[in-house]
Amino acid sequence: MIYVSPLSAVEKAVETLKPSHVISLLDANSMIPTPEGIAPDRHLRLGINDIHAPADDLVCPEQAHVEELISFVRGWDRSAPMLVHCWAGISRSTSSAYVALCALNEPGTEMAFARLLRQRGPHANPNPRIVALGDALLGRDGRMIEAIAAIGPASAAWEGNLYALPVTLAP
Repeated sequence: MIYVSPLSAVEKAVETLKPSHVISLLDANSMIPTPEGIAPDRHLRLGINDIHAPADDLVCPEQAHVEELISFVRGWDRSAPMLVHCWAGISRSTSSAYVALCALNEPGTEMAFARLLRQRGPHANPNPRIVALGDALLGRDGRMIEAIAAIGPASAAWEGNLYALPVTLAP
């Protein structure tokens, strides 16, 4: 199971869900230390801003970031949950969780996972740059981008809530 969370819920989520892996997507000035109980090599810390194009003094998500994300996710044995968070639990974390689900599943599941993301997180507004980079790296030929566009706009929210995304689709 992959859990998506805002930063404000991370401490309690780690305590109650006991994830084996954590992905933090925060700007460098807001980056958190590895949560207690998580091995440092099981905490991926991506220091990126929530932007869609390069901007002065900000770190734009780049191919190397998404390559690191995919590699980290593929190294997860799924014996315990994974927690993915950003500042608000709305954009960087939702796009990264979506890329993770697509990376762990066969091509052709992009739309089903996008719909699941919208169902579980109505506030999810995936970062389009992270989705596009994931689509290219996974060889999905635009299907991930199209699927996220097809689920429509997110509901307005200042902060998301903690929610779960199953790693496999129900038959």
